[in-house]
Amino acid sequence: MNLSDAGKIVLGTISRHPRRTRFARLAASLLVALGLWEVLVLLTHLPPFILPSPEDVAVRGWQALQSGVLLRNTWVTLQEILAGMALGVLTATALGYLLAKSPFLERLLAPYIVASQSVPVVAIAPLLIIWFGPGLLSKVLICALIVFFPVLVNTVVGVRSVPQELYDLLRSLDATPWQVVRYLEIPAALPVFFGGLRIGVTLSVIGAVVGEFVAADRGLGFLINLARGRYDTALVFVAVFTLVGLALIFYGAVVALERRLLKWL
Repeated sequence: MNLSDAGKIVLGTISRHPRRTRFARLAASLLVALGLWEVLVLLTHLPPFILPSPEDVAVRGWQALQSGVLLRNTWVTLQEILAGMALGVLTATALGYLLAKSPFLERLLAPYIVASQSVPVVAIAPLLIIWFGPGLLSKVLICALIVFFPVLVNTVVGVRSVPQELYDLLRSLDATPWQVVRYLEIPAALPVFFGGLRIGVTLSVIGAVVGEFVAADRGLGFLINLARGRYDTALVFVAVFTLVGLALIFYGAVVALERRLLKWL
């Protein structure tokens, strides 16, 4: 077998197993990042409370996992994220559809919606905690606020991107308003809608953590604050990586749902 034949076999294997290829690339990039991190620790000689090594973080993560601290706080943050995403997505989708169908309503509400997004969520979070208390509700509302805008905008754009000719076609077939929504507007708006949903679910993690930073006695944001106060930097890394993992899981779930629902594209 010559080099050319070996190359063809490799290319054929990659083309037949694209998921394995993506996983191999991800694993390789992760190993490179960990290697660079370890080299940086060795070169700088920084103490562990400033820059822990990957091994220190792994050991601390295993300890937090065994003690249940990591799972308990992750579960609290996960509840806040899921509830906030549900509230934000449902509200944004319903209001976005109304704005898309009513230019008058859009002109009336658009200044207030844009103004609400011009204020950083870090500044709004203390107010929500004062009004609704430091419990779950305030964190859910903060999460919903940060999810709301990208989903709203993409819903409006998606509904308004439906060609007028398709509306005319359905009217000629005597379609009911519900049939227009079900068979035309929803399928046509879904590709744009999922773009906003990808952004929203990623930002939802930020919303939950911001609320926990301001006032909380549970959650990954609380765990980061607690570890920071104790100079337990390895535990801070563990909590941050857990948040990254949650964001990646949510993003991947949206991508998988998008591929399933949009097979016709």
